[in-house]
Amino acid sequence: MTDRPSSPPSTSILHPASRTPLPLCLALLLAALALAGADLAGRLPVAQWLPALLAPAEDDMRQVLLHFNWLPRLCMAALCGAALALASTLMQQVLHNPLASPDTLGVASGAQLALVLAGLWAPALLADGREWVALAGGGLSALLMFALAWRRGLAPLTVILAGLAVGLYLGALGKGLLLTREQDLGALLIWSSGSLVQNGWQDMGFLLPRLAAVLLLMLPLLRPLALLELDDSGARNLGVSLGPLRGMGLALAVYLSACVTSSVGVIGCVGLAAPAIARLLGARRFAQRLFWAPLLGAALLLVTDLAVQRLAGPRIEPLSTGTVASLLGAPLLLWLLPRLQAAGGHPQVAAVAPWRHPHPWRRLALLGVLLLLATPLALGFGQGPHGWGWRTDAALLDLRLPRLVAALAAGTLLALAGTLVQRLTANPMASPELLGLGTGAALGLAALLFLLPGAGLALKLPLGAGGALAALLLIVALSYRNGFAPERVLLIGIALTVFFDALQAIPLAGGDPRGLSLLGRMAGSTYFVDAPTAWTLLAVALLLFAATLPCARWLELLPLGEGSARALGVPLARSRLCLLLLATLTSAGATLLVGPLSFVGLLAPHLARRLGLARALPQLLGASLLGALILLLADWLGRNLLFPLQLPAGLLAPLVGGACFMLCLKRR
Repeated sequence: MTDRPSSPPSTSILHPASRTPLPLCLALLLAALALAGADLAGRLPVAQWLPALLAPAEDDMRQVLLHFNWLPRLCMAALCGAALALASTLMQQVLHNPLASPDTLGVASGAQLALVLAGLWAPALLADGREWVALAGGGLSALLMFALAWRRGLAPLTVILAGLAVGLYLGALGKGLLLTREQDLGALLIWSSGSLVQNGWQDMGFLLPRLAAVLLLMLPLLRPLALLELDDSGARNLGVSLGPLRGMGLALAVYLSACVTSSVGVIGCVGLAAPAIARLLGARRFAQRLFWAPLLGAALLLVTDLAVQRLAGPRIEPLSTGTVASLLGAPLLLWLLPRLQAAGGHPQVAAVAPWRHPHPWRRLALLGVLLLLATPLALGFGQGPHGWGWRTDAALLDLRLPRLVAALAAGTLLALAGTLVQRLTANPMASPELLGLGTGAALGLAALLFLLPGAGLALKLPLGAGGALAALLLIVALSYRNGFAPERVLLIGIALTVFFDALQAIPLAGGDPRGLSLLGRMAGSTYFVDAPTAWTLLAVALLLFAATLPCARWLELLPLGEGSARALGVPLARSRLCLLLLATLTSAGATLLVGPLSFVGLLAPHLARRLGLARALPQLLGASLLGALILLLADWLGRNLLFPLQLPAGLLAPLVGGACFMLCLKRR
């Protein structure tokens, strides 16, 4: 680590609302005592409470369950909440960033993916040192986040954007493993979603000494860490070695997060919420936050877990506490965003004019030829029972043709949506996936799956468009006061995506078979697409493509700014409304097939610009051809890469598109 973060923390301080967090801590403690007392009253008579807690009778199963299941769960909830809050407090102090936490920096996702990989291919590692496996995954994800944000001086918004992007990318990898190894990972998924269910005191004995060791290692670092509240020059003048200090602080925070993840899975929101609430309630000094944040984290997770047990009632598969806590993460992140002031004001999009090819139509013709050649290859060539070969029998073509048509339609729609959004916001890193349009459409489709599982395309498209429009209106409302700052808009979209992931995890963690069906559909598989649906979506894609072409002049002039566009005769309100509606419809149509997170909407317009297609009309045409080609390739790889297993195109596409997004973020 070096001393790159140079902005003083005063640029990102949340103003306190009162003098001390003590009243809130007491209120949470009283709420926990009330919930625990009500739960105990339903389990045992009052006279048996103390014997069951201290020395349960072996012949009384109720006392045994209370001592070895209920009490360890409460202790683990308090301990995990305190550890996550402590880890977040360290991250926020080191990075001068009040939104830093294991969730927002991608550390928790990296630790979880490492545990999943070890469980599949090296289970012996989990028996001997699972916290080190989680530490390796969390540490590597943190290094990736730093590499992406380094060129921007680890600016707060860039750090959070990079961390959330890394977390979503690693989450796509985890979902791909789940869909290919469902039977092997089913139980692991329920555990990794943040389950605090205990069968003894083993996890408590694992986590408590590690937390104590971190506290001992922190003692000599307390004063130097407190000096980080000064600017870098002031800390250096007082003899602080910034690079090693920041490295040690982050290492301890990542280790704490890894220990919690290896014990109970991913528990979101608590690590972000506790230090933020402590700061708002008056704990402005590092020493104060270091004291109050763990207490608040323990109380918050304890109350959440007791409430979850109360709501779950007699269910065989109780709700996952970590998943329920994660639902609060996105609203909290959206609430904290206006209070995060990046040093130096809003980051601006680079004003460098993109390179223009002197003969763009030649490039378009080349892309068209490539698509024409790839289509019959994807249709006829692939793996079969006898290996690789070319097959054109009618029965096989009837199965493959709808998938191919669906991939072409989805790729075209995503590319159109990405081009519209990027030109409308003048932000080359924007896309329908990252702005939350795909997430909104997916929420509408998820509601339809649970309420009307047999609904057809006539209901899916309007509900998907309605969800995308709702997400769009929310983004506009939240970003209007900030002048639609590009990175802030992206953070809002990613927060919506995080919220949807938490919603999706509830039925998965509870063992609901509809949850796995939802995961399969949102992963973007074309496997079950029938011919009428495929041809209908292709017709919709062509219709929306034709509707977009007359808007090319608006797309050319709007990035010049409001004054220039208005002077050249562009009706700003009407043009923006039309383009936003087109982006919403195209996102909804694509989400029907490839899920909410494919990154094709980012990748296709970006590649079109790289090919010199900088004008609006050539970029629309080139991005559409590239989007269709990318989804066609992803679908072909999904059929053949692990034959006879079928990988969804919507999971293969993010592996390419997500890497492209992180590369764009690194180069900005």
